[in-house]
Amino acid sequence: MFLKGKTALVTGSTSGIGLACARALAAEGANVILNGFGDAAEIEGFRTELAEASGAEARYSAADLTKADAIEAMIGQAEELGGVDILVNNAGTQHVAPIDEFPPEKWDLILALNLSAAFHTVRLALPGMKAKGWGRIVNTASAHSLVASPNKAPYVASKHAIAGLTKAVALETATSGVTINCISPGYVWTTLVENQIPDTMKARGLTREQVMNDVLLAAQPTKKFVTVDEVAALCLFLCRDEARSITGANLSMDGGWTAA
Repeated sequence: MFLKGKTALVTGSTSGIGLACARALAAEGANVILNGFGDAAEIEGFRTELAEASGAEARYSAADLTKADAIEAMIGQAEELGGVDILVNNAGTQHVAPIDEFPPEKWDLILALNLSAAFHTVRLALPGMKAKGWGRIVNTASAHSLVASPNKAPYVASKHAIAGLTKAVALETATSGVTINCISPGYVWTTLVENQIPDTMKARGLTREQVMNDVLLAAQPTKKFVTVDEVAALCLFLCRDEARSITGANLSMDGGWTAA
């Protein structure tokens, strides 16, 4: 358990990629702070599971990441466990519409959760990491940090910005013992994606297989979904000492989407 004694904060970790990352980090002995929305009993089950896996602490923060004061309180909660050693910025949201029809409040929400929340967590966690001479920051970006799709202007803008934020902070922290990188997955198989399939089948008159291959996986040459465990494994590797020279990187995990 190479992360024993370390504390990891994973935002957006009550499902999907974030929960998989939390599980991977706990399995290596880290204290873990979960964050996100969901059913209280289910979240408590996740918290108990992580504590048992790590033999360490597992806590939950219901912080609303669109509010800077809530983020500050969440970082304060981590201080009770010795401060944030590993920060995984995974929380995010999406809305699809043409730019001239895009609700301004949705733009504000996407930028707040996908981008500004990461700014706040990084600025607040970094001093403690610098003081220890060790830290790992992993940002969940997207293939859309490198390429664009129509009707997703704020999402694409936020993910391009996350990649830029990662690079800038990497240069600022290059000699500090802290690394910061982003992972850019393509379509990841999650419950959220799976639940979209029936509606798309109905709306387009397609079979389940056609929706998966010709709609969701149209841009991924492998025609395979990325799994949450694959993303979590890369996140975990970035926390190893062997990854200390990887910083400022945007690591694609997209089945070849951005290779074209």
